Order: sequence, then C-alpha cells, then structure tokens
Amino acid sequence: MMQVANSVTLPLAAYEPRHFLLTVDGPVATVTLNRPEKKNPLTFESYRELADFFHACAKDDEVKVIVVTGAGGNFSSGGDVFEIIGPLVEMDTKGLTAFTRMTGELVKAMRAAPQPIIAAVEGICAGAGAIVAMASDIRLAAPGAKVAFLFNKVGLAGCDMGACAILPRIIGQGRASELLYTGRFMSAEEGERWGFFSRVVDSGELLGEAGNLARMIGTGPTYANTMTKRMLAMEWAMSVEEAIEAEAVAQALCMTTEDFARAYRAFAAKEKPVFKGD
Repeated sequence: MMQVANSVTLPLAAYEPRHFLLTVDGPVATVTLNRPEKKNPLTFESYRELADFFHACAKDDEVKVIVVTGAGGNFSSGGDVFEIIGPLVEMDTKGLTAFTRMTGELVKAMRAAPQPIIAAVEGICAGAGAIVAMASDIRLAAPGAKVAFLFNKVGLAGCDMGACAILPRIIGQGRASELLYTGRFMSAEEGERWGFFSRVVDSGELLGEAGNLARMIGTGPTYANTMTKRMLAMEWAMSVEEAIEAEAVAQALCMTTEDFARAYRAFAAKEKPVFKGD
C-alpha cells in the first residue's frame, strides 16, 4: 500500500530524511539516493519524501543550490521492481492514477524549487532515475554513466513524468523519440554530445566538480538566479515577443535588488562583488 513520508521540517540543514541522505554545506544541499545494494531504486515512500523535500526547498533561504546523486557508484535504477511494479499490477485505475500523479509531483516539485538543481550521474541512471536527472537544471556525468528511459521495456509508454515534454527540449525531438521508443541506454559520451550532459568528468572528481559548480552558482545573486530558473520554465509556453516582454519585467525586478547595486559598487571600486541574496 502507498504510504506518505513524514513531512519535511525546516531548516533543511537540520532535517533527517527517512528515504535518502541529506547534507547541507553552506549554500549547497546534497541529496544522495541511498540504496546502493539495489542501485538506488525509488519506492512509494521515497518518491513522496523527495517531492516533499523539493517543495520545502522554496521555504529555506539558506540553501541556494541542490546537488542530486546516488550512493555506491550508481545514480538510480528507477522504480523498485518488487516494491513498486509488483503492487501496481494489482491496483485499480483510481489507484494507478494516484500513483502516476504522485510520481509526476516529484518533477513538478523539482521544477518549482527556486534553487538550481545539479545532477551528478554515474553508473546506472534508468527509468525514474533518468527522469530525476532530466528534471534537474544541469547534469554532469562520470565516464561510465548510462541513461535509459526504460518505460517501454515494461510495456509502458515513454510519456512518463514529463519525459515527452522535457527530454525533446534538451536533446531534440528525434533523439528523444529514439530513446523513448527503444528504451536503450545512452552513454555518457553520447549524452554529452547530444546536450543531455554539460560535461563528462572523471569518476573520482564527479562530486567535487558538481560541488564546485554548485558553490559557484550559490555565491551568485540568489534572487536573479531564481528568476533565471523561473523564466527558463515559463518561456516554453511563450512566443518570442511575449518572452522578451516577460524578461523585461523580470530584469527590471532584479534591478531593484541590493545585489544589483552591490555589484555596481564593487565594479566601481574594482572589487569582486559579494552577493547576499537581497
């Protein structure tokens, strides 16, 4: 039976998740999927708690960037075959719809979180695990990373958790179609060439590189970075003319922040600005 994970408490630095690991180091929160003996599959409970966590991120001003990774050399093998797929076979339409809406809620929560999300991917990244990577804002990979949207391998459509909306925007319609129709694995090098991964990093340096990128973003202007994420999402549904107008309003709002004035004063003094998120 589907269960609801405990509500996420604030601040996130003090929160102890039940179904994944969480560390907060300054402005960077790192979420680690932590069932390495099974390649970090998701369960009903971990889906729910992850969605709750990303929703809670909007209420923690101290966390500026989130890194998502997996323990034991793999990102995530997707939904647990025995803990999720088995029970789904026994559910009625109402129960199944509740489940698919809950899984989609995780992607909605990741996109709604004001913080940029960086996926650090190594090893297997499949099914719902591939969706979590896809829903992140930036993706880095280790050389052995393998990504697959496996839904058709279990008799399901590739239109799962926003895949048909988001994946084509990252790698293009034709390439996304190939992955969703075949369920085949995409290598790290292929993923970098297609634009799914920003870059491929040596395995031993992956988390360090993700952390460096997170800290670089985290020391930037928080309000402006949040606005960038919002506009990247909103402008999908806009004409170019509408987008230009929306960006004019967004940028004018950013110009009212103290960080904007702070950057000007630092430039005038030939100093590097120290942004404070106000």
